[in-house]
Amino acid sequence: MKFRLEATDPNSKARAGLLKTDHGDIETPIFMPVGTAGSVKAVHQRELMYDIKAQIILGNTYHLYLRPGLDVLRKAGGLHKFNGWNKPILTDSGGYQVFSLAANRKLTEEGAIFKSHIDGSKHTFTPEGVMDIQRIIGADIIMAFDECPPYPCDYSYARKSMDLTHRWLKRCIDRFDRTEGVYGYNQTLFPIIQGSVFKDLRKQSAEFVASCEREGNAIGGLSVGEPVEMMYEMTDMVTDILPKDKPRYLMGVGTPANILEGIALGIDMFDCVMPTRNARNGMLFTSEGIINIKNERWKEDFSPIDPNINSYVSTFYSKSYLRHLVIGKEILAAQIASIHNLAFYLWLVGQAREKIKSGEFAIWKTEMVEKVSRRL
Repeated sequence: MKFRLEATDPNSKARAGLLKTDHGDIETPIFMPVGTAGSVKAVHQRELMYDIKAQIILGNTYHLYLRPGLDVLRKAGGLHKFNGWNKPILTDSGGYQVFSLAANRKLTEEGAIFKSHIDGSKHTFTPEGVMDIQRIIGADIIMAFDECPPYPCDYSYARKSMDLTHRWLKRCIDRFDRTEGVYGYNQTLFPIIQGSVFKDLRKQSAEFVASCEREGNAIGGLSVGEPVEMMYEMTDMVTDILPKDKPRYLMGVGTPANILEGIALGIDMFDCVMPTRNARNGMLFTSEGIINIKNERWKEDFSPIDPNINSYVSTFYSKSYLRHLVIGKEILAAQIASIHNLAFYLWLVGQAREKIKSGEFAIWKTEMVEKVSRRL
């Protein structure tokens, strides 16, 4: 993997770059649709490629390991062949899912023992095992196995958790560097910075991760319920420490405003389930603000969902028609809303990229944060 900075904004830390992988190039800043189990919910791969214009999608190690399982993925030739997506893929290591299963897991120095949410069977994830699993899944970018501490947590817990994540990272790097990809193309390992919302821990973790000199770095544990001001403060501090010539990935973030502020703080890559999850509940993100399509005011609004978004569904279907589908619980409603929301997110980061390159990002960002945050 190679990363090249193409432009920086003179009035913020925003950057535009190009990330090269064996499955194609990624223009940053970028939003990555989440396909947890190898599928972005309610969206075909063709729509991801040509309507949404996604450049990279996510899979999840925990979910893919449990179902369809490693035997199926290996026989298929990896996740790219299995789901038909021929562009880059990133896989989360499963650390966040293990965190979310706190009632059904046990952490040890060796790794995490957990029960499957599907059938209650017991499994163990170790740093070495997670590297091997992600080799078989075959993502272009794979994540180190970490522990994501909850918010709030006390300082002692956050420190122990960070130290464990660092020890696990050393083991991940050792295993990754001693193995090769299964399918004949290159894979890249990103470490994850932790430390909760404690400045000294975040600084220590960022310095440790930077010292590992991997090809990209991730910031974890900042989408677990902490106040948004803390997220921005930790992100700002960490991006000052991380090397400028490598991509930075803020995991699990977030709202359109979060993404714009993250870009201004020097983040290159984002992912979040919000655009598709909220779409299935009738919430639309648009260039003019947030719409609850269930509201009566849209019943006779025959204007396009969002004429500013270069997506078939955004310009072809009316708000009135989509509301009709949502109220009637039609399957097509989830499809249209999901495609639109993802197209909007990709439009938003694409606009940010253009404004960075033209030197207009800072003023544009301030205006857009207000606009995309308002409820219509």
